[in-house]
Amino acid sequence: MCGRFSLGLDPAEIAAALPGYELPADLAPRHAIAPSQPVAVIPNTGARQVELFRWGLIPAWAKDPAIGNRLINARAETLSEKPAFRGAFRRRRCLILADGFYEWHAEPGHRAKTPYYIRLTSGGLFAFAGLWETWQPPAGAPVHSCTLITTTPNALIAPLHDRMPVILPEAVYALWLEPGELPPARLQPLLAPYPAEALTAYPVNDPMGL
Repeated sequence: MCGRFSLGLDPAEIAAALPGYELPADLAPRHAIAPSQPVAVIPNTGARQVELFRWGLIPAWAKDPAIGNRLINARAETLSEKPAFRGAFRRRRCLILADGFYEWHAEPGHRAKTPYYIRLTSGGLFAFAGLWETWQPPAGAPVHSCTLITTTPNALIAPLHDRMPVILPEAVYALWLEPGELPPARLQPLLAPYPAEALTAYPVNDPMGL
């Protein structure tokens, strides 16, 4: 499970990496993004716009929005089977912007787990594969939410955790963000572990204290 990630880049750096995209006015660097907080996403609406969605997917049919607290991650292998995800997998996909993520590892001889920070070896912005939904409460504005897709780990992550988030290469952004419905058979091959040699991981202080 991926329970913390970062988007610590300055908005100007994000804008430079996403030419032609409009960014939210209140987008700010954050080093330890947690579930239920707003995250920067590009939904497959066809608009060249970065939006802020709640992390933790609330299906449109949900009676209680608290379900989103349990749906922060979605397993790539079962997206077509799970009622909470199968419709979004076909129709409502998004990129979740990040520059790193955290995993906790139990070190021999230590009671507390050590947090590791994982980022691109080259540094800079990347995008997780995500799904999004819009939930309408009985009163008030609609809530846009998202979940982050996970897959089996690559050789770098496997010693730290048995899952890793799906990082999409830029070459497949256009397909993932294609508006409308796509068959799972076209999408499933995209949800592979990111190459281990393109990532680096190192221990850090507890990100909750950053």
